[in-house]
Amino acid sequence: MSTNLAIALRFLLFKKRAMLMTLSGIVFGVAFFVLTQAQTSGFEELFIKTILGSDGALRVADRRQPTFASTEIAASGDAGATLQIENYVKHIEGVDYPDTLRERLRAFPEITATAEVLRGNARLESARASADAQVFGMRLRDFRAVSNIEGQIIAGDLADFERDPQGLILGSELAGPKRAAVKPGDVVVLNCAGTAQRFTVSCVFETGVGDIDKVRAIAHLGAARSLLKKPFGATYIQASMRDPALAEPVAERVGPIVGHHIAPWQRRERVWLTVFTALRLSSAVTVSSIIIVSALGMFNTLAMLVIEKTREIAILRSFGFTRGDVTRIFLWLGFTVIVLGSLLGCAAGALLTWGAENVPLRIRGVFSTEHFVVNWSASHYLAAVATAVVVVSVASYFPARRAARIEPGEIIRGASS
Repeated sequence: MSTNLAIALRFLLFKKRAMLMTLSGIVFGVAFFVLTQAQTSGFEELFIKTILGSDGALRVADRRQPTFASTEIAASGDAGATLQIENYVKHIEGVDYPDTLRERLRAFPEITATAEVLRGNARLESARASADAQVFGMRLRDFRAVSNIEGQIIAGDLADFERDPQGLILGSELAGPKRAAVKPGDVVVLNCAGTAQRFTVSCVFETGVGDIDKVRAIAHLGAARSLLKKPFGATYIQASMRDPALAEPVAERVGPIVGHHIAPWQRRERVWLTVFTALRLSSAVTVSSIIIVSALGMFNTLAMLVIEKTREIAILRSFGFTRGDVTRIFLWLGFTVIVLGSLLGCAAGALLTWGAENVPLRIRGVFSTEHFVVNWSASHYLAAVATAVVVVSVASYFPARRAARIEPGEIIRGASS
């Protein structure tokens, strides 16, 4: 152990009660920083997983058609020349040739699977009630590859839907008692623009997203075409990716090539992603205030220690300790508190995160969960420790610099007089 560190530890024990309070504050600050970041990022990841499992990473929809404006330019002779300039891009709703578009999309290695979806509005009528619905026609084999429909079934059997060409999969709220009030096996009627068809409820799914669960009715593509009177084409192509985080750059690159507008999941859910980011930042700032208050307490403790140990510091200087040595003594004090506070805080944060993960909590509306959701990530611990290091280092530096400026001759002469 170096001499500077040994002296720093003696100074630390001299103010052990004040230092213990500072250490406790840093431990709690680091622990709650880890806990809040684990919770907010955990719920954000669950939301993203839910969106990707319901609507896919990419949605390829409207066809892009550039329009041109003509203008005449003067020539050297009597006759002028006409120049066509691209004016803007017009979007034509829907996908006219879904099979061709899917084949073109599969040529890109980032896209793993595609499924065509035909969507339309209808009125669902049962023996007990009726409700508005959105019909989603698709091929189950393709839709399985771009969604998490199998993991979302809460009643009935997906195999029954696969066998029945007039089968229907209903969202949990749409099938619930407040709307259609049906269960698997019940017969319902879907009405769309004067066309009515009978369907059998095969199963019920739940995503936890209220806007999906209360209106979505999934049917086979052929039955949906007959009901919506759309014998060809699709509303959009839903696609999954190897790395959904790259959806935005892939959409920007692929869209002009295939001639269709592509909406990545980040753009579709930008509002909710912004909300989660704001929550994560606000919780980090709020919890960091605990560390800041503890650092202010440490600054005050070290400042008082410099005043109370002025004579001892002067004696050390007279024995040959340089200003750098004195500075390092007080920085060792801060470093010791940082190390102990970070280690204990990270351990407490991991314990609190584990405890929160096992707390029952039923949430429906944005996503579906039965307990607190946390994200175990080393970045949370690194961010908490980095915050503590910066704040405590600043709080330790200024008292250390003040102590280093003490002139031993003046202090000793003042003490002797």
